[in-house]
Amino acid sequence: MILQIILPTLEQIITETIVLIIVLLIGFSFMGKYAKKRNWENSYIVAIAINFIWFITNLFLGISTYQLFSNGFIIDSILVVINIFVGSIIAIKFLKTSLKEALTLTIITQIVLFAVTYILNEIPNIISIFEIEHPLYESSKLTFIFSLIIIVAIMSFIMNWGDKIQLIESKNIILLLSILPGIYSIVFAFTTLREEFYLNLGESLILAFIISIILSLVLKKIAYRSIKYEELRELAVLEKGKHLLTIKDLKVYYPLLAGMLKRQVGAVQAVNGVSFEIKTGETFGLVGESGCGKTTIANAILGLVEKTDGDILFHNEPIPDEFTGYLRQKIQIVFQDPDASLNPRFKIVETIAEPLKNILGITDKKQIRSHVLKLLQQVSLKREHMDRYPHEFSGGQKQRIIIARALACNPELIILDEPTSALDVSVQAQILNLLKDLQETYGYGFLFITHNLAVVNHIADRIGVMYLGKIVELGSTEQIFLNPTHPYTQALLASRSEIDPENQEISFVISGEVPSPINPPSGCTFNPRCVSDARTLECEVDLPHKIKIEKDHYIWCVNPPVGFTPPNED
Repeated sequence: MILQIILPTLEQIITETIVLIIVLLIGFSFMGKYAKKRNWENSYIVAIAINFIWFITNLFLGISTYQLFSNGFIIDSILVVINIFVGSIIAIKFLKTSLKEALTLTIITQIVLFAVTYILNEIPNIISIFEIEHPLYESSKLTFIFSLIIIVAIMSFIMNWGDKIQLIESKNIILLLSILPGIYSIVFAFTTLREEFYLNLGESLILAFIISIILSLVLKKIAYRSIKYEELRELAVLEKGKHLLTIKDLKVYYPLLAGMLKRQVGAVQAVNGVSFEIKTGETFGLVGESGCGKTTIANAILGLVEKTDGDILFHNEPIPDEFTGYLRQKIQIVFQDPDASLNPRFKIVETIAEPLKNILGITDKKQIRSHVLKLLQQVSLKREHMDRYPHEFSGGQKQRIIIARALACNPELIILDEPTSALDVSVQAQILNLLKDLQETYGYGFLFITHNLAVVNHIADRIGVMYLGKIVELGSTEQIFLNPTHPYTQALLASRSEIDPENQEISFVISGEVPSPINPPSGCTFNPRCVSDARTLECEVDLPHKIKIEKDHYIWCVNPPVGFTPPNED
């Protein structure tokens, strides 16, 4: 008789313990990510502490009182209140948050864990129902699966609907909190009604949707109040000559994977130890052959590719791996192909308004149109252009629109990746003059990436010449064009085409092919193509080192140029 009473209790204890362990892991992961997203100190350590205390409380207090109440809901309610109380105290003490934030963290976590615990406890009942072979049960099984799919799909759609939803940081958490009560309701109805579930499908779905939709609307309203809106401001004028962007020994390698296990067998050394800096009011030009790593540097600055090593500093502060909203305002890019940069279904006012909505949180239509008009006037476009579609504009006008969009959030650094290569020569001049005027007026810093040496000569203040992932020469525009010193820079300048009616032959072509960045040559990577008099056997073995040619003019080479005299350091 005693064994008959104890055995079910032991079985219940084992089941409850397994469920609690699963819930412990879920709670730790959920709470840790929630706290870390808000940059709270010791987020994962506190998450472990809170969830472990919850685990002990539920294990001993919950199971020991299981036989005292016939209704498990009473036990769950008591435990939820205790957990919220204990968790809030620990969060306030160690996360150093306010009472409101601590309660929000613990209540949200408890809602998730309560629903997950119930669903996990009902899994044996669900499995037992699915094992029953009967026509009525088959209909209920299919209806149950359909109900789960439909509530997840519809609630995902509702959650992503709204003109401000993209500004909510915790959108996935709100979605989870909205879906779980609906799933809870459907699981409860299925395990209670069993074979009659499909007959009551309408009532079950309506109840689940009412609970989930009301909860999602309430949570969205609360989340909207946490959005940090910013005021539209006139384009800021920056003080020129201040440090804006600093890159130190940047390396970006793309791993090469092979085999069934996708093991790394090599790497594409796209960028291999690049260093330079950009100041406000200055244009830094990056030139070099295709595939030398210019665009990869831009992508690394923007956080679009992960850097392997090195530092990227903005205002002397490291740029984090996860790009922040502040950096998205202050660093903008103008792409090479204006057609690919514009959504053909969006009017121009909608295109330029995207950063205003997504970054600054501005949703008032009159305010947006007024600001978009000012931006269009800055790039010499008119009011009638606002409500046209991209296909109604010329190439030069499209590039002006892209520049206006880049200016929308008051940036400080603008990356220009081949902004004129797809344009006619006359239009190129218009865009370049526009960029110079904007820089002169507002003090923007430009990183100008191009193949066109005539263009970079016109717009750049300083130039970095790249070859196979490395900068080989660095100096002012005058130094690079009037005194090119590195053999590759000399070859690059000699290869440019000139308009000469008396001599239409191409005077110089760099011999050989660009080596593979997967397996670059030993020593100086340019040595297989170098025709300089300074080239020796050492170039095939030794790595290039920094050589000062004159003030602020450097090359990276194994041997100094023939006849070179080191400058006086005084």
